[in-house]
Amino acid sequence: MRYFFQSVVEKKDKGYMIQIPFNVWEVCKQRDIIQAEVILDNKIIECELLPIENGKSSFQGNYEIHIGDDDAVSVELGVPHKILLHISGSLIRMDQNSPYSFENPIRRIDGIDVIIQPEDGLCGQSCVAMLAGNTIAEVISVMDCREWQATMGMMISALNYYGIDHADVINYTEGRDTVLPKCCIMMEKMGRFCHYLVHFDGKYYDSNLGVLEEYDMSKLLGYLEIKC
Repeated sequence: MRYFFQSVVEKKDKGYMIQIPFNVWEVCKQRDIIQAEVILDNKIIECELLPIENGKSSFQGNYEIHIGDDDAVSVELGVPHKILLHISGSLIRMDQNSPYSFENPIRRIDGIDVIIQPEDGLCGQSCVAMLAGNTIAEVISVMDCREWQATMGMMISALNYYGIDHADVINYTEGRDTVLPKCCIMMEKMGRFCHYLVHFDGKYYDSNLGVLEEYDMSKLLGYLEIKC
């Protein structure tokens, strides 16, 4: 999977580092040092993702990108750059006996019926259920995760299971003004977790609040486009 965001390149004790605006563990369930590649200033750079130590607990899922000195020498430091990060193998594979595919999806998305989650912590499963036209219980079974366990990576894997086509890049807008595509899964930061909701054709489908006509984009962390 690929992730698009803006960040700065900084010189630190460990070398030249780029802050990642999302929790890598929550998104793709990888840990330790992760091999990846970035596109920075139109140049493809092989890199490492290094975990950020945080007090007594050395692993919280937050990472920085480390690029080599030779790659960083021509990069302007301390100013925002557009970053495209590719982490291979970052999706969790669901049951491969799916009866669906992108050519034969569970349904064609021409509308959304809002689903209110029965309890907190099921917003990710609710979004997949709204897009698939299915029940939360069935989606929980496919994703094999309960309250507060759904990550964007797991949701993408569930979309693949249901044959719901999507972009291969997650856009991290971090509160900046943005124009959303016709259909997407939106992420907003809520404490140490993310809250997920669906945008479709100018309306916002929130499993907590119902159908919303407006949304404060300053709360938006990012989105994944759903092709429909």
